[in-house]
Amino acid sequence: MIRFATAAFIGATAALPAFADVDIQAVTSDGGIKAWLVEEHSLPFVAIEISFLGGTSLDVEGKRGAINLMTGLLEEGSGDLDARAFARAGEELATSFGFSSGPDSLTVSARFLTENFDASVALLRDVLQSPRFDDADVERVRAQVISGLAFDEKDPNDIASRTFAQMAYGDHPYGSVDAGTPESVAALTRDDLFEAHKNVLVRDRVLVGASGDITPEQLGALVDTLLEGLPESGPALPPKVEPQISGGTTVVDFETPQSVALFGQRGIAVDDDDYFAAIILNQVLGGGSFESRLMNEVREKRGLTYGVYSYLSPRDLANSYMGSVSSANDRIAEAIEVIRDQWRLAAEEGLTEEEVQDAKTYLTGSYPLRFDGNGTIAGILVGMQSIGLDPEYVKTRNARVDRVTTEEVKRVAAELLDPDALHFVVVGQPEGLASE
Repeated sequence: MIRFATAAFIGATAALPAFADVDIQAVTSDGGIKAWLVEEHSLPFVAIEISFLGGTSLDVEGKRGAINLMTGLLEEGSGDLDARAFARAGEELATSFGFSSGPDSLTVSARFLTENFDASVALLRDVLQSPRFDDADVERVRAQVISGLAFDEKDPNDIASRTFAQMAYGDHPYGSVDAGTPESVAALTRDDLFEAHKNVLVRDRVLVGASGDITPEQLGALVDTLLEGLPESGPALPPKVEPQISGGTTVVDFETPQSVALFGQRGIAVDDDDYFAAIILNQVLGGGSFESRLMNEVREKRGLTYGVYSYLSPRDLANSYMGSVSSANDRIAEAIEVIRDQWRLAAEEGLTEEEVQDAKTYLTGSYPLRFDGNGTIAGILVGMQSIGLDPEYVKTRNARVDRVTTEEVKRVAAELLDPDALHFVVVGQPEGLASE
């Protein structure tokens, strides 16, 4: 994934509404674009998040990395402004733009002061509709991407991620690096970048979230101004894919005193009726807390690692349940054995009532803290739309968590956790481990 931003970031926590007062309005522009809005007029600041579904998964065959490279060039000038003039315009307006692309979406973030509303919107409109892709900028950003790919080739975590993805997803876009390879990026032409722009930035796959000093009428007009010149539709999205994960271990030899292990199995969709039970299950099993079972068993009791965690990974086209641990080469085998044992124990016995209640307390207590600024809220609004939630979700989410029973979590643990299918990709020189 590539991430770029222009100008200094402004107002990250500006105009923060109290969580209880978050009121999401659904807005439809005159041009038919739907957007969600949280109005907050206490400070003259606006945050906009625009997400185009598909992202780097829409790379044309043989041109892997085109969308990633194109995303990196969106801040390198547009319309009549070259890269330097564009940067200067953003600084003068105190406007911040961010551009990122990943396997499921290309996202544009904008933060600006109300007094510079029109000029900031005009600047962003040119970015979306009239990118320059000047030769000198293309070569400079291309070199940055290739340099990054070369660095990733020597990073154990990236090696583990690439190896696992290839194993699980094969020829599907999820199975390859969205930034491409040094060879594929080197071969990309300026025409390929314009093609990538046309394929991804389309109106029928756009999601919009906004928060701050802006009315529904202003948001509708803004959306039409930004998007009215873009194509109505683009190429079809890739098909959904079932991860091909079977139990075992894959060892990638890499000279390092400490092995890195990425592990995973099949997952659960975010719209599944049991998803909240799965969230509670993961919070207890390995959800990043020092109180999790994996942290307690692998780190606290045995001192095998500084950290171990697991996470649900629902994506637009596939779902997996993943985790990560690192340990000394002579101890990683034991760490893996303990993780498998804990996976099996939770599958067979479930969780205790106390564990479930503690997880609920954490999950419901931490949720309001996510709404910590207009920019964050705009991103949350887009995220909610992308997984099909309704605007009232923020007010009902904690109640849904609280309704989950210990028996439901036990059932989901038995159905979801599959210790025999848990696969570990280990990068290093682990003792007592070999590829199965």
